[in-house]
Parts: sequence; C-alpha cells; structure tokens
Amino acid sequence: MDPKTALIHEWLTTMGGSEKVLAAMYELYPSPIYTLIADRNNLKGSCFENADIRVSRVQKLPFAHKMYRRYLSLFPFAIEQFDLSEYDVIISSNHCVSKGVLTNANQLHICCCYTPMRYAWDQYHQALTDAGLSRGLKSYVVRKALHRIRLWDVLSANRVDYFIAISRYVARRIEKIYRRKAEVIYPPVDVERFNICTEKDDFFLTASRMVPYKKIELIARAFARMPEKKLVVVGDGPEYKRIKSVASKNIDLLGYQPDSVLNELLGKAKAFVFAAEEDFGILPVEAQACGTPVIAYGRGGALETVIPGKSGILFPEQNEMSLIGAVKKFEKTKSSFNPEIIRTSAEKFSAKRFKKEFKSYMDKRINLFFNK
Repeated sequence: MDPKTALIHEWLTTMGGSEKVLAAMYELYPSPIYTLIADRNNLKGSCFENADIRVSRVQKLPFAHKMYRRYLSLFPFAIEQFDLSEYDVIISSNHCVSKGVLTNANQLHICCCYTPMRYAWDQYHQALTDAGLSRGLKSYVVRKALHRIRLWDVLSANRVDYFIAISRYVARRIEKIYRRKAEVIYPPVDVERFNICTEKDDFFLTASRMVPYKKIELIARAFARMPEKKLVVVGDGPEYKRIKSVASKNIDLLGYQPDSVLNELLGKAKAFVFAAEEDFGILPVEAQACGTPVIAYGRGGALETVIPGKSGILFPEQNEMSLIGAVKKFEKTKSSFNPEIIRTSAEKFSAKRFKKEFKSYMDKRINLFFNK
C-alpha cells in the first residue's frame, strides 16, 4: 500500500517561486495541503484551484490575506495545531515555519527548505534597519519576538528526518544554523515555456519585486552613471518611489508587467542584470532559457546558475562600481556569448529534471524508513 502523504506550506496567497516548487510536488503527490493562510482567488488557473487546502485559524484574523506577516509571532503555535496523525509521510515546503509541524515516530518528515528565515538570522540587523526598527520600544518588541522565533526555529529543525536544499548555498546555511546535512535538488524552472531569441535589442533588463535586498536601487544608480546605456526595469513594490527618484533618463521603469511582456523582454534584452544575494534565483535562469546572458552578483545561488564566460558575468562586490565594471566587461565580450549554449545551461534546471530527482529521492527515503 502506498504511504498516505500530506503537504505543508506556510501560506498560499500568490503563485511565487516556492509555490511553483509546491506545485511540482503536488503533481507527484496529490495530497491535502495544510497552510496557515490561503487566498483561493489568487490560485485560480493553477493546479491548486481545486486542491484540498486546509487552513489554520490565522486565516480568520483581520486582513490575514494581505498582512499575514504581521502575525509572524503566532505562526509557530499555529503550525503546531495541525493534526497530521493520519498520514505516513509529511512533506514540508519551508521558508518560515512549516517544518515545525508535529509528527510521531511512525511518520517520515522530509523538508524542502528554500532558506532558513533570513530576517531572523543573517539579514536580522539589515531587516530591522530597512523597516525603521533600529531603536525604540517597537524595535525592542520586534527584537524579542524574533529572538523567540530563532529559538523555536532551531528546536523545530529536530522534527525533520531529512532536509532537501534548493542550492548548495542554502545547504550551507542549513548546516550553519541547524547543524543538519541537506541533499541539494535545484528547484523547477519552466524553461520549456521560454523561446530562445538570438536577435537582441540594445537594452539591459532587470526585474524583481522592489524590496531592499533585491538591490534594484543599486542597479539604477549604477546605470545612472552610464547614461549611454539603456536599462529597462520591471516590477513594483515598497521601493518603487525611491528607485524612481534615482532613475535617470536612460532608465525606463515599467512597473508590474504580465508574464507575456516580461518573457518578451527577457528574450530581447542584451543582458539580464541581477544584484541580489539570492538563495537560488529563478529569473536569471529564465533569462538564460531565452538565450540571454546574465550579469550577476557573485554570491548565493548565482554562483550555481551562472557560468562565467559561457552564460554570463559575475561581479565580486555588491556596489555600483563593481557592477559598472561588469557591464563594461560584458560590452567588450558580448559577441562571445552564444544564445544556444546559454539556453543549454538553463535546461539542467527544468521542471522535468526536478520531478525525476525529487521522486527518486522520496522513493529511496520512503523505502529506507518503512522497511528498516
């Protein structure tokens, strides 16, 4: 008899990167999905539209769909209230608290970890500064809450039997924070939906949600110092007005754009610019799927997705001058980048590859656990 499986995910409110990984898992293991909050209106047209989604009591709190992060201090308690005793295998899709579900000795718990909570760990001080919480009473309250979450976060890591990391970079963070080893399975990127484009236009492209750690302002400031080079920026978010204030005439801010427009821009751009230190980074891979080289900050997941000299250029420092140097280097060597080779480098991150590797891993762990 096949083991009975449950999927656990923090919140299902949009179809972001982690939700695309969850979707691939769900296609392999169509099971009930337990989540703190779900917004079915935003799931229409996805594989979750008619899924068996079971939510926590956080769902009933005021403005939970849009302001759920304000209830962060309640999440550890809320995730522990799910009764999963009827299942044999628990698969948690985790970047916050889902790995903290309670299981027993007869249940196998495998966690696909996108990252240990950055704002509670290595981005703690920066997150407080960006939120204007460096000092004062509110700062004290938030610091105490995050301190308690860190303690719970480490404790709850012991509830996981096996960790999967989405990159070697994340695997190192899991070992550093939780003192646990993790198998690396790169997340699925739908490279098949992108068409390779060999004829490039004379512009650079960056795209992201405009939040501080994405470093879109850094990119805008760098291109403001290169007025002869055109930059197109796609995305919106809290930092939009700030970025607009530093944008020069050679920078076009398009705001949010549908996938069809973004995909066309990814194909036509001479290069995609990426300045964030990401755990993996799906957009640079999507750009490569279009045959577009990537100019990326050489830390985090970019070290595993961008091949210097073949699919892009890495710059060593997260500052304007380092990026400017990389852009100038790209301009001198751009004729050496072959769209066909760049496309090939993206295909190793395909959804088909993810499903094959994930299924193989799960089969091995399930057989080992239930036949020991």
